[in-house]
Amino acid sequence: MSSSNHNTFSPRSVLEKEKLNGSNFLEWYRNPRIVLRQEKRDYVLEKVLPKKYRSNAPQSEKNAWDKHSNDVVDVTCLMLATMNSDLQKQYENVASPIEMITSLKAMFQEQARTERYQMVKSLVECKLPKDDPVSPHVIKMMGYIDNLGKLDCPISQELATDIILRVTVVELRSVHHEL
Repeated sequence: MSSSNHNTFSPRSVLEKEKLNGSNFLEWYRNPRIVLRQEKRDYVLEKVLPKKYRSNAPQSEKNAWDKHSNDVVDVTCLMLATMNSDLQKQYENVASPIEMITSLKAMFQEQARTERYQMVKSLVECKLPKDDPVSPHVIKMMGYIDNLGKLDCPISQELATDIILRVTVVELRSVHHEL
């Protein structure tokens, strides 16, 4: 990638795809982190804005604080802009992205846990129907594995292969024994 292409690359279009609506927190949260990492402002999701500098502080300290303060405002607004209107109203007076994320995680963690649980359950209970071809069964299992990754519960390629082989081989043996 040339330097001119690199400078014009902006993943912000990702943020327009899906607003936080109450049922998609994990997917939504991934997108601002990607954008902020590319913009080198992801630190505001973890680093609290320190107390304002003293009047006699060195200029470098003042500049660093001003940059951090501006980034907090920009990121807060970016996050609000990517929420549906009900959530915007609920969070419009929250002062920092850290507070917003902490609150959202608390609000949606049970929902995310339930969704992950259901996906894992579907994966491990996935059975190859008698007389059905193996390929659609494997594709279905791969879909469950991909969805777990989207739910911040990624399964390594090696483990995914082991799970698919184990379930598929067990099912094939079961079908073979019936014959």
